[in-house]
Amino acid sequence: MKNFFAGWLVGECAPTNTVLKPLLTFGFRFYVAYVFFKSGLTKVDSNFLVTPTTIDLFTSEFKVPLLPPEFAAYLATYAELILPIFLVLGFFGRASALALFILNAVAAYALAHTDFASAAGHWQHIVWGTMLAVIFAFGPGKISIDNWISNKLLDEESNLLATIIGIAALGGIGYYLASNFL
Repeated sequence: MKNFFAGWLVGECAPTNTVLKPLLTFGFRFYVAYVFFKSGLTKVDSNFLVTPTTIDLFTSEFKVPLLPPEFAAYLATYAELILPIFLVLGFFGRASALALFILNAVAAYALAHTDFASAAGHWQHIVWGTMLAVIFAFGPGKISIDNWISNKLLDEESNLLATIIGIAALGGIGYYLASNFL
């Protein structure tokens, strides 16, 4: 009982590590992915092409530093559509979280210089950025493709070639879905 209580106080408690932490990181990933994906959908038409309105917004309202407005519009839009899929699946979870964190920071900066700026909007960006920082720092968790791949690579009995083929197959499926539906 003493070890359980000591573990509970310092965060090495089995129930939190096996149940709460995986559910919490998946919840963070799912929520942030939902928010960014919905934002990306507002920037494209029914054929998933960036709308002229989006390009106009990036040209006149959103002052993205260092990037030409049209390039920034395309980059932000497709990042908001592709990275959330990776994030929710937990595939390249840390890289996706970092990329969305940077996109979120640039969006918060660009939004601060517009007529759309509000205190509520800034707090939303802070919450999303915090969730993304947690995912980046701790990884996507046990409910993720990254965890499955990591377990296969660390398992001495597994075949590394089979894992590489599996990763290639997932990439092929992702490419097929993206080219046919995005």
